[in-house]
Amino acid sequence: MQPTEAAATADAGGLTRFFGVFRYGRRAIELVWQTNPALTIGFALLTAIAGVLPAAIAYVGQLIVDAVVALVRDAPGTEVNDALRLVAIEAAIVAVLAIAQRGISTCQSLLRVQLGHRVNTMILEKALTLRLRDFEDSEFYDKLTRARREASSRPLSLVNRTFGLVQNLLALTSFAALLWQFSPWTLVILAVAGIPAFIAEAKFSGDAFRLFRWRSPQTRRQMYIEMVLAREDFAKEVQLYGLGDLMLERYREIFRELYREDRSLTLRRDFWGTVLGLVATAAFYGAYAWIVLATVAERITLGQMTMYLALFKQGQSSVASILSAVGGMYEDNLYLSNLYEYLEQDVPADLGSLTEGPSPGDGIRFENVSFTYPGASRPAVDDVSFHIRPGESLALVGENGSGKTTLIKLLTRLYDPDSGAILLDGLDLREWQRDVLRQRIAVIFQDFARYQMLLGENIGAGDTRRFGDAGRWREAARQGTASEFIAGMPLGYETQLGRWFKDGQELSGGQWQKIALSRAFMREDADILVLDEPTAAMDAAAEAQVFEHVGKTRAGRIAILISHRFSTVRIADQILVLGNGRIIESGSHQELLDRGGHYASLFELQAAGYR
Repeated sequence: MQPTEAAATADAGGLTRFFGVFRYGRRAIELVWQTNPALTIGFALLTAIAGVLPAAIAYVGQLIVDAVVALVRDAPGTEVNDALRLVAIEAAIVAVLAIAQRGISTCQSLLRVQLGHRVNTMILEKALTLRLRDFEDSEFYDKLTRARREASSRPLSLVNRTFGLVQNLLALTSFAALLWQFSPWTLVILAVAGIPAFIAEAKFSGDAFRLFRWRSPQTRRQMYIEMVLAREDFAKEVQLYGLGDLMLERYREIFRELYREDRSLTLRRDFWGTVLGLVATAAFYGAYAWIVLATVAERITLGQMTMYLALFKQGQSSVASILSAVGGMYEDNLYLSNLYEYLEQDVPADLGSLTEGPSPGDGIRFENVSFTYPGASRPAVDDVSFHIRPGESLALVGENGSGKTTLIKLLTRLYDPDSGAILLDGLDLREWQRDVLRQRIAVIFQDFARYQMLLGENIGAGDTRRFGDAGRWREAARQGTASEFIAGMPLGYETQLGRWFKDGQELSGGQWQKIALSRAFMREDADILVLDEPTAAMDAAAEAQVFEHVGKTRAGRIAILISHRFSTVRIADQILVLGNGRIIESGSHQELLDRGGHYASLFELQAAGYR
């Protein structure tokens, strides 16, 4: 390809990209319409009124000036009342214009609140459909950050600019009809004078957007440092380890890097905006001189001169506003692409629809299951097979990173295996209706959530069907050994937990763990109980109480335990010892001790600490 052809292709590609982003304009208007049709209609009508009235004001202004000049010259047939009547008419038009502009401002304010809420709700609704792997993907977090930072304001901004564009086009059309009477060339001057500034603004809008996308990871790092320095769950270590100055300096370094880019863009944008703005100023004063000379030569009246100057000034302002609106719409469309890129994140359809398996009572089967986390170099679970029936308990033992918690994530379908199959009652988990499957499983993860809500609601979160059922809170708390300490709380189950809100109470690690355990017991109809390090922060007495209860309520249920405490795992009917994602040993506690393998070594090592 020749250089000229390459340049032409590049220009064509740039134009394609420029006009291509406007595809989001229609969607933004649809979004605003769906948010509040009545306000949208009112916004449009008021915009049309505000578009045509300025020309009417200028025309009536011309009639007033000419009427006054005629009165001064004592022209026959001229009455003072005629001039005053024209003044009243102009005042009425100005009043209507002021009302229309105030109405536009009111519509914008109301739509801003409603639309911001709607877009944020859409973002959160989308989040509920995503997979766990999406939340563990840094690129996805960049999408989410970009969407949340700009998307709630950009749709309304785009609509405001669209309606503003229509308003200014209507105004410019009415100005043009009057200016044409003076000279068609005034319209050419109006159009050409504003184009250089428009091209520069569009270019810098694109640069600003590319800068915004490029620095999303740095922005997230800043947000994370803010959270570390300003959250109570980090405060202890930040103070004890003296991390504050180090983290704050890192925060400043990121700011300095971002500021350098912002400063460069701002200076370039303002320099060229000033230079090219002078072109428009020169055009206006050239037209100004032309109109003055035409008045001196008596080709137009003094009233016409006043009108044409006002029209040209307002016309120039309208052209600038139109070109600015187009450039702004281009920028808004660029940022809206972030919102729709996030909202259109691919979410594989969940095809499972069955609510029961062909072999009730068969329990759980893992058949040659393997799984590798996205971006990982080796499998977290590698060719794992085992079977556990209702009424039995299974313990998973192994070093950190051996695949224990990953097996639970696969069982609960937070992830699907890369190969192999997981069956419940003889049916592959992928064929189960997801909600039905998860209602059958009660889980406490090692990194359980600590909700800044009422204590009872923290427990009720385990079963949203009975979220506010105080009776179930109490029963679940009894099963989770939390009843005793809850009785001593200021407001019992109505106590606000955490420090984020007024009168919030913070709990110890062991108390939080009892709340999380009680949350798992909320699902009284769950026949699979999964406990991932459920007593790591509890004292020995509380631990014994928990597992005594688990033993009593296990009839007909499957219990899966993950623990590093052998006093806990020894009660299990079957123990799987994991290493590097594979099962290296399996059997009962006594069988594994008799075998004298890895489990026996770990048991003896731990037991030695109690001798």
